[in-house]
Amino acid sequence: MTRPVKYGRTQKGATLVELVITIVIISVAIAGVVGAFALISGRSADPLNQTRAVALAQIYMDEILSRRYDENTPVGGFPREPGCTINTEEGSRADYDDVDDYNEITDAVPENAEGTGLAADYAGFQVSVAIECAGDEIGLAADEAKRIDLTITDPSGQSYDFSVYRANY
Repeated sequence: MTRPVKYGRTQKGATLVELVITIVIISVAIAGVVGAFALISGRSADPLNQTRAVALAQIYMDEILSRRYDENTPVGGFPREPGCTINTEEGSRADYDDVDDYNEITDAVPENAEGTGLAADYAGFQVSVAIECAGDEIGLAADEAKRIDLTITDPSGQSYDFSVYRANY
């Protein structure tokens, strides 16, 4: 006679406690990853805005520095009347013919040299320009150079300041 073989019963699977612990561990890991992505995505616009602010500043500085020193300066520079004056002219950007005309542009929408808006490329940006006599800051007579201060404000409110000197050469 042969005896029937008894097979031991082994249960396979996970207990409820193991499932709950696994869910908690995965939840903590996902929360950490989502938090890191939120931090990264919140700052991802900063480098783009910085790059666009520098490009916009370059557009304005190239334009301003290509103009005459002041209204009385002939093409090519000297001779000029002594003294440094800032005479801002009213009118459109297309009429700006010397450095002084850009003075006191305040929180303006970006435009090109013809006065056409650049809102498509620089939506939310603002431009401010201030000009003052400052030759003594660079070792010249006070009336021989002007400092051009350009401030670009990006859509998030961050300001970027740029300064150059323009001498009457």
